[in-house]
Amino acid sequence: KCRTGPLDIVFVIDSSRSVRPFEFETMRRFMMDIIGSLDVGPNATRVGVIQYSSQVQNIFSLKTFFTRADMEKAINSIVPLAQGTMTGLAIQYAMNVAFTTQEGARPLHKKIPRIAIIVTDGRPQDRVTEVATQARNAGIEIYAVGIQRADMNSLRAMASPPLEEHVFLVESFELIQQFGKQFQDKLCGVDMCMEQEHGCQHSCISTPGSFYCECNPGYRLNVDGKTCSPIDACADGRHGCQHQCVSARGSYSCRCRAGYHLNQDKRSCTMIDYCSFGNHSCQHECVSIPSGHYCRCRSGFTLQPDSRSCRATDLCNGVDHGCEFKCVSTEGSYRCVCPEGQQLQADGKACSKCGAGHIDLVMVIDGSKSVRPQNFELVKQFVNRIVDLLEVSPHGTRVGLVQYSSRVRTEFPLNKYHSADEIKKAVMEVEYMEKGTMTGLALKHMVEHSFSELEGARPLSHNVPRIGLIFTDGRSQDDISEWARRAKESGIVMFAVGVGKAVEEELRAIASEPVEQHFSYSADFTTMTHLVENFKLNICPEEGKGETEIRSPCECEALVQFQTNTVAILQSLTEKNILWARSLAQMTARLEDLEKQIANKK
Repeated sequence: KCRTGPLDIVFVIDSSRSVRPFEFETMRRFMMDIIGSLDVGPNATRVGVIQYSSQVQNIFSLKTFFTRADMEKAINSIVPLAQGTMTGLAIQYAMNVAFTTQEGARPLHKKIPRIAIIVTDGRPQDRVTEVATQARNAGIEIYAVGIQRADMNSLRAMASPPLEEHVFLVESFELIQQFGKQFQDKLCGVDMCMEQEHGCQHSCISTPGSFYCECNPGYRLNVDGKTCSPIDACADGRHGCQHQCVSARGSYSCRCRAGYHLNQDKRSCTMIDYCSFGNHSCQHECVSIPSGHYCRCRSGFTLQPDSRSCRATDLCNGVDHGCEFKCVSTEGSYRCVCPEGQQLQADGKACSKCGAGHIDLVMVIDGSKSVRPQNFELVKQFVNRIVDLLEVSPHGTRVGLVQYSSRVRTEFPLNKYHSADEIKKAVMEVEYMEKGTMTGLALKHMVEHSFSELEGARPLSHNVPRIGLIFTDGRSQDDISEWARRAKESGIVMFAVGVGKAVEEELRAIASEPVEQHFSYSADFTTMTHLVENFKLNICPEEGKGETEIRSPCECEALVQFQTNTVAILQSLTEKNILWARSLAQMTARLEDLEKQIANKK
């Protein structure tokens, strides 16, 4: 057997019509004898066979068979082509196809010899010199074997140097089998790894006339061609490990940092959820970190020294306080407070609303272009703040809403909704109109429609106060004086609220007497919420309970109410008398001054 090391051998066999059938049989025998002497296998010598005439046919490639039995069976099945002799075409096929890694040839860097054995019996019908040179330059060692009529010049043009070792001429097909035994010695030669001290650290691979060193898997050959170094598979940075890459004998594995575990993809890492183990004992929340876990309290609580339990720092956030308006935390406790003008009820949680009387309230809001959409949302919030002050019910306070711009639209009449929640929801759903500012037209609509019994206003005979609240941010584009006067003459108490570029003269013309109590102004929309407090007492009159508040004059509560009302009226008259007296004193003083001036002139 040929033990000099692995080879990649391709037989290039002439099957032109000049080769007679019995002669082709001797060529089969020649190939099988040589293959029989080789140590064939995927990691040893690989063999391929092609035949040619006017065309080239691949019988089997270097990667097809790895046993002599399979190769011999394929060789015995060859059917000669019996046409021309295109030897140059066959060499080109061997170079471009048969000796490629795709067809089973080992890569050039492995230094495994590539050997082409060309067997022909005649003169080539194409050029062979140039293509043979290209093949030799590509690393293919060519043996040219001519039989009988073969052209010696063509054989020499094809073969590798030295020619005396690569060119053979056999006189007849009968002698080729005997020549095959001699040719085996040429291929095998001496095992150079055995003949001398090779110095290879791992493995020595013998080749005809030489040898080379090879490293075990996971190692690479150093530049000295003999020693080996471990391959660092992590060094090229293509490992894809999220945390750490660990190299091991030409391969690698990924490893995660402490506190993380490796996922199923063997590359990415996920932090260990220590809280999921169920032994953290945290009262509120458990937070996992790479080194373990810690406890965290919800907002308004403080973590205690045991690092597990929590205590409320802001009791308003930690308990269900039930305060209607606002909860204020104190040291170890809390208390409920109400908006200015409202009192805390006996339960310590609820706030008094407009309970001293019921009203019919129509709010008329400016939806002109100058308001702008974002400010219109603030106007709707302002309306709902006022609604929060009222006890809305069918028999209590009723609320209607009108929007105006170049036209007027009733958003909902007085008899539409019967609870504060319904009204507030409807207010937030109101769509902004834009366009002009026809305040006079809006006042006319309010007087003629909004306070009609058809739209829910209670009859005047029921003595339920009618209050109109006009909200605007600019000068009206029509006259307001006539319908402002008519509104007040019809018994509607008018409030005027101005924002931004609202005209004070128009606001005063709309407001009821005394004007200072019925007229308010804010520089911009964001600061107008304080105006709600200005109206809280004025839109909650102490008289006029409405049709459901008919009481016996003998009831103690009614007597107290009457007394309170009477004192208020007397106080008001007293204040007016004081003002009248002051005015009279001022007039008397001025008359005295005039008399003195007249006397001096005389």
